[in-house]
Amino acid sequence: MMSSSFITASPLPFLFRRRSSGEIRNLASVSSSILPAFGTVIDDGHLQTKKFVVAPYDRRYRGWQTFLVVLVVYSAWASPFELAFKKVATGSLMPVDLVVDAFFAVDIVLTFFVAYLDKSTYLLVLDHKKIASRYVTRYYFAMDVASTVPFQSLHRLFTGHTHNGLVFGILNLLRLWRLRRVSELFKRLEKDTRFSYFWIRYVKLICVTLFAVHSAGCFYYWMATHHKTSDDTWIGTEVHDFEHRSIWLGYTYAIYWATVTLTTVGYGDLHAVNFGEKVFSIFYMLFNIGLFAYLVGNMTNLVVHSAVRTLFMDVLIYKNGTEQFLSNLGSADMVGEFGVFFNIPQPFTVRTKRLSQVIRISHQHFKQMIQPQNEDAKIIITNFTQHLKDLKQEVLQEIPFLPELLEELNTEQGMESNENTHNHEPVNYHGNPTVEGTNKTCAPGPITMRVIIHGHHPNEGDSKGKLIHLPDSIDDLLRLAEKKLEKRGSTVVMADGSVVEELNALRDNDHLFIF
Repeated sequence: MMSSSFITASPLPFLFRRRSSGEIRNLASVSSSILPAFGTVIDDGHLQTKKFVVAPYDRRYRGWQTFLVVLVVYSAWASPFELAFKKVATGSLMPVDLVVDAFFAVDIVLTFFVAYLDKSTYLLVLDHKKIASRYVTRYYFAMDVASTVPFQSLHRLFTGHTHNGLVFGILNLLRLWRLRRVSELFKRLEKDTRFSYFWIRYVKLICVTLFAVHSAGCFYYWMATHHKTSDDTWIGTEVHDFEHRSIWLGYTYAIYWATVTLTTVGYGDLHAVNFGEKVFSIFYMLFNIGLFAYLVGNMTNLVVHSAVRTLFMDVLIYKNGTEQFLSNLGSADMVGEFGVFFNIPQPFTVRTKRLSQVIRISHQHFKQMIQPQNEDAKIIITNFTQHLKDLKQEVLQEIPFLPELLEELNTEQGMESNENTHNHEPVNYHGNPTVEGTNKTCAPGPITMRVIIHGHHPNEGDSKGKLIHLPDSIDDLLRLAEKKLEKRGSTVVMADGSVVEELNALRDNDHLFIF
C-alpha cells in the first residue's frame, strides 16, 4: 500500500529496516508503535547511547527479556503448585525459586539503566535520573520488588526454622505478576510479520487454557488439604490419607478434575463433597462458561480470517451524501497510488477490517527516490501503467483526469523507448536493466507542476477542465490551452478572479480560467 511511513520528526526520512533494507542511524527518530510491530532488526553498531544506558530495542536486551519469559513460565507453574503442595515449597523447589528470583532481581537493577521512549516526543530518554524516577514512581517497581523478594527464605534465615503457613503461600502468588511479560511477548509476536499470526494466537489460547486448568486444580487440592476432615473432601473419598501419598498422585487427580470440569464432561467420579468445594465448583463452572466462549470465539475468528485473509480493507466512495462500496484491498495491494504518482487528490476512503501493516510514502519522497534512478523509474512507470489497465472499470471512472494522465505516461514511455533505440540500450522493464555499450541516458528531469485549465470565466459554466503540465511562460500556457480547449484565450485568472501574471506563484492542482 502506498501513502507516508517516513518519520517526519527527524531531519531525514529514516525508515525502520528489515535485514534487506537500509540502516537506521538514529533510533530516537523512530516511533514506539513501529519498533516492536514489524519484527524488524536494528543494527547494534548504530545504537548510540550514553555510557551505562541500554537501548530498549537492543538485540541483547531483547534476548534477556526473552530468557526472562522462560523463567516466567516456570513461576506461573510453580506458584500455584507450591500453594497446594507445601512440601516442595521448602524442599526441592526452593533452590530453583531462589535462582529464578535472583535473575529477576538483576532485571530490576538493569531496568534503572534502560532508556525509554517519550510518548510525546518519540525520543529516547537517556538521562539516568529521569529513567530511575520514572521506574520508581510507577507501581511496576513496587510489584516487581514484591514478586521477587524470597519471603520464605528470609524467614528461615532470621528465625532458623521453616514455616509452611498460608501467608507465605499467598505471598508466593505475587510471582504471577510476572505474567505480564508473557502477555507483552504475545502482543509483539502477533504483530511480527516473521511469524504466523494464526499459530501465535493458537499457542496463546492453549497457554491460557493450561494455566486455568493448572491453577484451578492446585487451588482445589489446597482446599482439600485445609479441610478439617480429609475423608470429607473430593479426593479423600477416593484416595484415603491422600496427604501422605505421592505429590504427583495428588496433582494428577487435581488436573484430571479441573480438565473434565472445564470440558463439561463431568464423569462424576470426582465431585464436590463439602460446602466449600461446592461453592468453588460453582464459580469455577461459571468461569469455564466465559473461558469456553472466549476460546470458541477466538478460534472461529482465526479460521474465518485465514479463509478470507486477502480481504483486509474496503475502498469506499461518497456519492450524494451516502457511503458506497467500491472494491476490496488485500495483501500487497495499493491505495492512494494516484496521489503519490501524480500528486492529485484521490476521492477514495479506506476502512480497515483487521490489523494491517501499511507502508506509506508521500509524493515528495517518491519523487526524490526515483529521480536519480533512471532505469528503476522506467520499470516503475511501466508497471504502474499496467496496473492502471488492470483496474476495475468502476474504479477507473472515479479517477479524475485519467485520460490525460494515461496520455502523459504513454508519451513518456514512447520518448524513453525512442531514446533507448537510438542509444542501443535495451531495458528489461520487469527485471534488472541491462545496458550495452556506452550509457548516454540521463536521469529523469524534475516532475513539473500540474494545473487544471478551463476555457471560460470562473463565474460562467461548470466544467471539469483539462489537466496539464504547467509550461514555462504565460505565452506557452495560452498556446497549450488553445490546443487542449480548442479556442484561443488572452487572459488567465484564478478561481477567485485574480489575474495570473507570474506562473511561479501557482501551486499544484490550481484551477486556471483562460478566456
